[in-house]
Amino acid sequence: MKLLLTSGGFTNKSIANSLLKLTQRPFKRLKLAFIPTAANVEEGGKDWLIDDLVNCKKLGFKEIDIVDISALPKEMWLKKLKDADILMFGGGNTFHLMYWLKKSGLIKILRSLLKTKVFVGISAGSMITADNFNLSMSQKLYYEDIGKYKDNQGLGYVNFHIRPHFNSPDFPKLRTKNLAKIAKNMPEPIYAIDDQSAIKFDNGQISVVSEGKWKKFN
Repeated sequence: MKLLLTSGGFTNKSIANSLLKLTQRPFKRLKLAFIPTAANVEEGGKDWLIDDLVNCKKLGFKEIDIVDISALPKEMWLKKLKDADILMFGGGNTFHLMYWLKKSGLIKILRSLLKTKVFVGISAGSMITADNFNLSMSQKLYYEDIGKYKDNQGLGYVNFHIRPHFNSPDFPKLRTKNLAKIAKNMPEPIYAIDDQSAIKFDNGQISVVSEGKWKKFN
């Protein structure tokens, strides 16, 4: 399984080049499916979502499709995902995204799809790859509304937690001192990455790609 877990998407050349290493093909030969579902319940403007898509367009992909698994029937979103080389899960509400992964049925077939495709996450889209959401449910580091989503199950693709937007002025709790305190009560490693950083997971091999700041706890 090949994963590229980012905080802010394709924000720099190092992160973009990491995708090329995972796919072994140039951008002009790659089709990307962007899943924006996590953003649907976020309030306020969506400039950040537009920026994520613009960064994708700048790389010159052969094709960029937008696939909202909460809005399309299964036969339609499944065809689109099968046709793509990269499945990119955008940012927003982690719990809402996980809810729709289960409700749509995608969670049951995603692992199989990723035998031939690369998973790219942005923020919430990266956080769902952990085994559980214990860290998110016990520590309100972001402004996510858990609401009716009480299930703490993640995809379980990686054995660590990811905290995007490290040191961001928008999320004042995501600082070294606070995360170090939280990590003492967490058995799994925690990777805190800023918007210029990403984690590359290549069939079990983990490496951090960064032109910014990041820190590993535990």
